[in-house]
Amino acid sequence: MTTTAERPTTTSAPAGAGAKLTRRQNAEKGFTASKKLTDALQEVLVDLIELHLQGKQAHWNVVGKNFRDLHLQLDEIIDDAREFSDVVAERMRALHGLPDGRSDTVAATTTLPEYPHGEVLTSDTVDLITQRLEATVGTMRRVHDDVDEEDPTSADVLHAIIEKLEQYAWMVSAENRTPAKKR
Repeated sequence: MTTTAERPTTTSAPAGAGAKLTRRQNAEKGFTASKKLTDALQEVLVDLIELHLQGKQAHWNVVGKNFRDLHLQLDEIIDDAREFSDVVAERMRALHGLPDGRSDTVAATTTLPEYPHGEVLTSDTVDLITQRLEATVGTMRRVHDDVDEEDPTSADVLHAIIEKLEQYAWMVSAENRTPAKKR
């Protein structure tokens, strides 16, 4: 039987904020992210979610030469983008932030341009995905210094993601490159 002292006390959340908060939430001690840090990580989160979604769109609709290799490479990017979004969201929760990965939030706040509808040639897909990888990294680099100033651990999370996404951008873009002229 739950006594009065054990019952959670509820506090009304702001309109549209979702579930009510309880006295037991965030009872653990430790570092709590500022709004600035939470907002920065939220920006990264929505771009990673959008990268995952646009990667799936590309994966399903790519056609043309070297289809199979690009199709499989997109799977790798998609899997990592999804995993990275989970890492960022869980980091936010560890710092008592509230990640928002709802589709309307992602659509309204991502920095990634809309992905084209329908079939897309492999060469165009290479350029489109490279742009989206670079845009996602751009968001992380833009917020990095503020994140690092407040929480070097979160900055380390961004470092690992940036490293992998920049590697993907290089590898994907190489599909459309030609060798540099020899001197």
